[in-house]
Amino acid sequence: MIIQISWKNVWRNKARSLVIMSAITIGLFGGIFSYAVMLGGTMQRLDSAIKNETANLQLHNPAYLLEDDIKNSIENPQEYIQFIEQLPEVQGISDRLKSTAMISTAYGSSGVILNGVYPEKEIKTTRLFESITDGEYLLENDQIPIVIGDKLAKKLNADVGDKLILSAPSIDGEVAYGAYILKGIYDTQNDMFDGMQAFIKKGDLAELVGIEENTTSEIAISLFDTELSDEFTAKLSDKFLSKIENKSIVIRTWKEIDPLIGMMVDNMSYFGWLFVVIILIALIFGIINTMLMVVLERVREIGMLMAIGMNKIRVFAMIMWETVFLSITGGIIGMLFSLGFITYFKTYGMDFSMIAEGMNSLGFSSVIYPEAPLSFYFEVSIMIVITAILASIYPALKALKLHPAEAVRE
Repeated sequence: MIIQISWKNVWRNKARSLVIMSAITIGLFGGIFSYAVMLGGTMQRLDSAIKNETANLQLHNPAYLLEDDIKNSIENPQEYIQFIEQLPEVQGISDRLKSTAMISTAYGSSGVILNGVYPEKEIKTTRLFESITDGEYLLENDQIPIVIGDKLAKKLNADVGDKLILSAPSIDGEVAYGAYILKGIYDTQNDMFDGMQAFIKKGDLAELVGIEENTTSEIAISLFDTELSDEFTAKLSDKFLSKIENKSIVIRTWKEIDPLIGMMVDNMSYFGWLFVVIILIALIFGIINTMLMVVLERVREIGMLMAIGMNKIRVFAMIMWETVFLSITGGIIGMLFSLGFITYFKTYGMDFSMIAEGMNSLGFSSVIYPEAPLSFYFEVSIMIVITAILASIYPALKALKLHPAEAVRE
C-alpha cells in the first residue's frame, strides 16, 4: 500500500517531477557516455599497441633495456623460440633484429629505429600489414624492400618505389650505408610510432651492420587472448627461471613495455566511477531540495495521516519510496539513452577528425567506438538507489518532526 501511494504521489506535481527526472537523466547520460567514450578510446589504443607495436609480451637481454645496442642481443634465441611456438596460447612469435639508423632522401632525413624481421613471422605476430595505406607489406622474395610510416614518409617526401638511403652503426664501430626501395607506407594513427619505426628484412639488416642473421635483439609474442598475458608470462618465467636469475633474459608484458597504457587501462574503471559519483553528488542536492518542497507542501496531509494512526516508520518509508521512484525513473531513462547512443556509435564510430592531429600525436585514433560493460550499468543502478535513499533521509526526518495537531492546523 505504501509503495502504491508513493508512486502516485510522485505524479501529483508532474512538472516538478519531470524536471528532476530530466536532470537525473541528463546527468547520468553525460557521465555514462563520457566514460564509454574514454573506455572505447583506451581499449582501441591498447588493441592498436598490441597488434601493431608491442605484441602481448617481449623477451630481451637485460643489457638491451639499459643500452639498445645491437651487440646486446639474446643468447641462443632458438632455445626460447622453439619452446614458445609450440604452446597452444601462442598466435605468433617473431624474432627481430633492431638498430638505430638515419634514413634520408633528396628532400630530407630523419632518425629511425630499424626493425629487421622475417615477414612471414611478423604477419602472424602483429597486424601492421593491415595498416598499409600505400604499396605493400614486406615479402620474402622482395629485393632490399623497406616499409615506413606515413608520418615519416611525409617528412622525407617519399613515395612508394623511391630509393631510401640508410646509415647505421656496424658491428665493428663504423658507419654502414645501404640503399633500399620503399615497398609500402603504413598508418597506425600513432604519429610517434609512424614517424620512428621502419621495417626491413632481418637478413638485409644483418648484412648491413655486418652481423649474423640469427642475432636477435627482441622476441615478440602475440597470444590468442590478451587477458592471458600475465598468466603466460608467469608460465614462461617458471620455465626459464634459471635464465632470468642469471640475467640472460627478461620477460615483459605489454603493461611493462608501455606502462602509460597499462596505467590508463587499470584506472579506467576509477575514472568512470569518478564521473558518475560526482554527477550523483551534484544531483543529490537537487533531489533533497525537491523532496523538502514536497514535505512542506503536504504538511497538513502528513499531519492528518499521522493523526489517523500512520506511524513514523510508514511516513519515513513513504518519503523514501517517493525519492527512490523519482531517482530510479530518471536513472532508467538516462541509462536507456546512454545504451542507445553507445550502441549506435559503437557500430558507426564517433568522428573526431577535426582534432585528428592532436589525437594521433597521443597515439589515439580519430574515430572512437564507445563501449561500456553491462556490469557498469548494474553498478550504476545500485548507486542510484543508494543515492536516492541517502537523499530521502533529511526530508523524511523533517516530516517525522511534525506534530499531528499542529500540522492539521497548518
